[in-house]
This record gives sequence, structure tokens and C-alpha cells, in this order.
Amino acid sequence: MILGLTSGNPDAGENVLDLSGEFAARFMIITMMITPLMMLFRNASWPRWLMKRRRHLGVAAFFYALAHTVLYLVDEGAVAFTGGEISKLYIWTGWLAFVIFVPLAITSTDGWVRKLGRNWQTLQQFVYGTAVLTLVHWAALHDWGGVGPALMNFTPLVLLEIYRIWSIKARRRQRVAA
Repeated sequence: MILGLTSGNPDAGENVLDLSGEFAARFMIITMMITPLMMLFRNASWPRWLMKRRRHLGVAAFFYALAHTVLYLVDEGAVAFTGGEISKLYIWTGWLAFVIFVPLAITSTDGWVRKLGRNWQTLQQFVYGTAVLTLVHWAALHDWGGVGPALMNFTPLVLLEIYRIWSIKARRRQRVAA
């Protein structure tokens, strides 16, 4: 463990690696919660404040994920690319989540938003796949010992997404009935 040896504390590198991953997941969760919060609190100003900063929060999530990935590679070195390591569920779900995250971050500039038009929103919906992979990555870590913390962090998002879907369906039913 390279990071642990350079700090003088064998757990320090692991702590930084874990924290960078947790911050990446939490920023992603917060970013994804903004739309359902806007729907739930229609007349409040604070969800609009968050909405104006949503893209920045998503980019922050990506940079924490990038830091997490770089720290992992520095910590593991060549071992990171061995068959034994890649075959672990928490490793390949983490890598796949990161790979999906890259085009989302690259296309988060105003220029890309204009260039892609409505396709930008379609592309950004891939964040849902990233969220599921991140949840599995976090839960599978430490032989599924991360299930509790992962669920604790993802539950508010899941509940708000259930509300969002219910709300959209309710509005559609009202339009059909009218």
C-alpha cells in the first residue's frame, strides 16, 4: 500500500481513498436529488438555488471520482490490472461507473450543452446507471460490509426518485382524465 507507507500511518491511504469515493458518491446523490426536490418543494427558493448549481455539483462528483480512481491506481500499482483484481465485483462496477462518468463530465460545458441540444439531456440520463453501479461498488466493498453505509446514503435518492416517478404518473393521469 503505497499511500499508507508515505504518510507514516498505514490506514491514512485507505482513509483518503475511501473518503474520495464517498465524496464522489455523495455529490452524485445530491446532484440527482435536485430535480425531485424541485418537484416536491415547488414554491421554495432553495431548490432553485441548487438547480442553478446542479451541473457544478455533478462535475465535483466526477472530480472526486477521478481522484478516487487515481488514488486507487497509485495505491495498487500494476496489481490493479491483474485478473484477480479486475474480476472482483466491486472493482469492475467501480471502473464501469467511472467510464460512464467520463463523457458526462466532458459534455458538461456550455458549449457541449449547446452542441448536443436535447441529446445532452439524454446523455446525462446515463448518470442513473452510474448511480446503480456506484451503489453496488460501495455495497460490495469489504465483502458486502459496505451495504449499510451505501443504503444509508442512497435511500434519500431512491425515495425522492420514487416520488418523482409517482408525481409524473399522477400528472399524466390528470391530463388524460381532463
